[in-house]
Amino acid sequence: MPYEDLEALLAGLAAKHQVPGAQLVVRTAEGVVAVETGERASGSGDVVTASTAFPIGSITKAFTAALVMVLVGDGDIELDAPLAETLPWLDSTITARQVLSHTSGLAANSDLAGPHDGPRARWVGRHCRAADLAHRPGTVFSYSGDGYVLLGHLVEEVTGMSWWEALDAILLRPLGITAGSIVEDGPRARDVASGHTVQSRLGRVLPVVGGTLPSMSAPEGALALSASDLVTFARMHLGDPELPRPLASDALATMRQDQTGHTSVGPYGMADGWGLGWGLYRRDGVEWFGHDGTIDGTSSHLRCAPGDGTVVALTTNASSGAALWDDLAEHLSVGSRSLSKLDDEGPPVPAPPDCAGRYVNGALEFTIDHRDDGLYLLIGGEPQSKVTTFGGLTFTLHDLNGGAPQVGRFLRSTVDGRVDLIQCLGRLATRVP
Repeated sequence: MPYEDLEALLAGLAAKHQVPGAQLVVRTAEGVVAVETGERASGSGDVVTASTAFPIGSITKAFTAALVMVLVGDGDIELDAPLAETLPWLDSTITARQVLSHTSGLAANSDLAGPHDGPRARWVGRHCRAADLAHRPGTVFSYSGDGYVLLGHLVEEVTGMSWWEALDAILLRPLGITAGSIVEDGPRARDVASGHTVQSRLGRVLPVVGGTLPSMSAPEGALALSASDLVTFARMHLGDPELPRPLASDALATMRQDQTGHTSVGPYGMADGWGLGWGLYRRDGVEWFGHDGTIDGTSSHLRCAPGDGTVVALTTNASSGAALWDDLAEHLSVGSRSLSKLDDEGPPVPAPPDCAGRYVNGALEFTIDHRDDGLYLLIGGEPQSKVTTFGGLTFTLHDLNGGAPQVGRFLRSTVDGRVDLIQCLGRLATRVP
């Protein structure tokens, strides 16, 4: 892998994608290279250092997954038993394995725009019941933030600590990691880099004001860490003898085993497979595991190759950081899947008429409409993104305001052959009248 002059590479890619600030750490058998570029906030003059904390978004889920697996190893949670055995109010058959691997059928996100006062237990009691399932458990992959809020509550029930306390005591403190947070009741031990929305077509870099993650959602996306912190966490998962080992070798291996081979819908557009808390990727015969996190104008990425111990961690403070990561992963030959570009998409093709419709997964809704000049994703009845379709019912969404593109696909029913599902960023939504 070409790792020469990473500082110039990172600076060049940051300039190309209008990313105000970023960190990159690459660990190989030869050693560790850590580089930084830019500012914590655009125009502030406050430079990014190796210790700057960045919001890592959904990479937080990998930490929650590790917490759960520690409790599985201790015998406090049974991986394949119904969670209702530990949470009696839970009236479904879903298991910890299913929730960890996004095959539980739980909704992508519920009620994120509403009030969130009160304990996490109250929220999950309202939104994680059998009636709230978007899909039948164990049948499809559908990325679920709700599932990881549920796992956070499970950790609290089993340990008697808050999720933050358990995370710090069981994982972070033993690893020498001090966490930052993007929610009000999280730790404030570190200053956190500011996010930015990049409208590339308009040439604008706009600061993101305020956060969107409620406190109860902390287990799915609240952490703020540095790229070096992410590498330390990855080293633990690779069994580094210089670090504490809260997880046994067999548990670490289990987390990297694909759990989606039996499902009718896999993690299209996100990964080649999914384990327990980790996305799984293959490139040039090399197996990788990792996770991506995008939240509030930031984008962070972590990849590990257990075969040779290589780790690559990138943190950025811009929505265009995902595009920077695509270029970086290509340059370094890292296993990944672009969230904005289809693989071998070929020429565009006309969209079948039955793609239009309304698709729902919890509070997530896709309204697809045929207009005179093609297919559009509507928000509030108004066109938000142009939908360009390709072979195999795949598509790209191009934000009309210049935001980052997204990839997805439509899926046909095995019963009547009609398009009845849409999958975007791993979330699987079902057609409704």
